Amino acid sequence: MQAEIDSIARTRSDPHLVPIARGEEQRRAFALGRPVELICCALCVAQCVYLLASFMQGSWILDADGQPIATDFVNVWASGREALDGNPTAAYDIAAHKEAEVAALGHAFAGQYPWIYPPPFLFVAAMLALLPFIAAYAAWMALTFPAYIAAVRAIVGERAGFLLACAYPGMLSSLVVGQNGFLTAALIGAALVLMQRRPVLAGCLIGLLSFKPHLGILFPLALIAGGNWRVLLVAAGTTTLLALASCSVFGIETWQAFLHSLPVASEATLAQGRADWAKLQSVFALTRLLGGSVALAWALQLTLSAIVALALCELWRSRIRVELKAAALATGALLVTPYLFVYDLVVLAIPMAFLMRVGFSGGFLRGEMMGMGIASFLVLIFPLATAPVGLAAVVLVGSLIVRRVWREWQSVPSNEAPTAEISPPARP
Repeated sequence: MQAEIDSIARTRSDPHLVPIARGEEQRRAFALGRPVELICCALCVAQCVYLLASFMQGSWILDADGQPIATDFVNVWASGREALDGNPTAAYDIAAHKEAEVAALGHAFAGQYPWIYPPPFLFVAAMLALLPFIAAYAAWMALTFPAYIAAVRAIVGERAGFLLACAYPGMLSSLVVGQNGFLTAALIGAALVLMQRRPVLAGCLIGLLSFKPHLGILFPLALIAGGNWRVLLVAAGTTTLLALASCSVFGIETWQAFLHSLPVASEATLAQGRADWAKLQSVFALTRLLGGSVALAWALQLTLSAIVALALCELWRSRIRVELKAAALATGALLVTPYLFVYDLVVLAIPMAFLMRVGFSGGFLRGEMMGMGIASFLVLIFPLATAPVGLAAVVLVGSLIVRRVWREWQSVPSNEAPTAEISPPARP
């Protein structure tokens, strides 16, 4: 009862808040959001129709002749096949790996899909390569997509979480190319929502995220600033165990090949722009797209990264509610890396889910729902754009979080304890 009184008082004192009731009234509040639910349902249906039409027309998974289409997933399957054949270092040899990818598809294709993941991810690739290519593709999506949905539902709640996860346009790009965006979003979302209640499990999930180290750079800083030492130690231990296990199974030569391939991949992607600047969703790529030099692009990217890192450390030391800290960390992880593709923007559903959770619990700020809708729209139109609109979506969500943090920073008394944990949301 006191929580409801506080919520009403907070709403009356702040004209920018739109109240959301609890309990029995919360059910009616969800009903009042019927237009939003209908839009989400329409997006779900539209994306399903798009995938089905693409498959029938031979532009997804199989071409018109029934042959597998070259997408990012062939990179994973071919690497796993090389590991199973006893030659895991070949995954880091561009020429040898291209031959393995051609063999996996059964036909030649233009371009290449280099393997630049750390050796522990070869465990996943090898397990997938135990299956035929198409079956492995289906299994990869069937395993990681539900994990992503479960993470969003754990943050928002059952009904709203399911709709948000399935309607979010960012998921389509990961499905189409068989990428790991669902796994990345699931690990980040689950780790953040479990950090206070299940620190050991959260640390393990962060350790598993080490397969994409460029998206985990901020996690140690935030954990240290927030005093989450148990999570940090478990995450470090999990990462170390994975590295040792990969050395034992695949050989230390695989790590040497990985470290040797990093500057080559960086030169090709960030200096020469072989991946197309419009496909990368970072400040670095935007600078290069606008004609800026490599030095200027790095200067702007590193400056932004330093600002985000400092702001996050201050935020995680503060008494701001845990949900906003989590949303800021997930968004910051996308901003600080120069190497960010649109399929990585599945992760953007995580901070938006935390914003939805905060809104449902105490009221949405004016324009907050519209802002998240615009961010989703920017991700949706990426195939039609020749600019990093995904970066604009991340910045927009980041600005919504900053607005929330600033408003709460002004209202939280200095002697008030921060929210202890992210408790499971009530079912609407």
